[in-house]
Amino acid sequence: MALCESGRHGRREGDRRRKAGAGPKYELVFIDRLLVTPGHLRTGLTHEALGVVCKVGSSTIGRAIREVHRLSADRGFAVPDRPGIRLWTLEDVFACARGRGRHLADRREGDPGLPPTGGSSRPAAFVSGERRQNTVKTTRISDGRCRTLWSGAQRPGRMHDQTSVRTEGIAEQFHQHPGVRAEVDDGYRGLASEFLDQVSAPPKTEGHEGSERRAGHRAVRLA
Repeated sequence: MALCESGRHGRREGDRRRKAGAGPKYELVFIDRLLVTPGHLRTGLTHEALGVVCKVGSSTIGRAIREVHRLSADRGFAVPDRPGIRLWTLEDVFACARGRGRHLADRREGDPGLPPTGGSSRPAAFVSGERRQNTVKTTRISDGRCRTLWSGAQRPGRMHDQTSVRTEGIAEQFHQHPGVRAEVDDGYRGLASEFLDQVSAPPKTEGHEGSERRAGHRAVRLA
């Protein structure tokens, strides 16, 4: 090992150049890690911006977020207006929705605060097949006020959402809880066809009128 490091040192012509705070014993105390994690998750600040604040590299910020995020994820998702109750599984979400009469919504489709794609301020994004092969999709369920109740069912970006409906047991939950209502996007249209009285999906595009109806459905779902 020492011989290997000596060879690397010679090729570099000096010590290894690390960014500030990086390395096995990176200089970011636990309190700072607790601060940067919600700072990134809640405000969307980039790792680079948080690194400037803490005077460390972006990789150090990413490492801190991964460490602390696991601690909060193990606690489950808090239920709005119900302190002390936590949701860990999809079954917990549907049971809570049935007991409280909540209306669920799929919030995976971006941030409702962003302008719609295709407009002058936010052009539509092109996702190549290669990028889709290397991405991961997730299902995020929120209540009627955009508050996250559960996030999971991770799958490759190339997998259809309808496949996740079967493999993750989403359809089975609607069978068990007939009183639960939900708003979903295009990927779950098959689920809406199966549960006509429970699941609402955007209508298929049929000219200009169909586009307006779809836009109205999306506005309601992400409101």
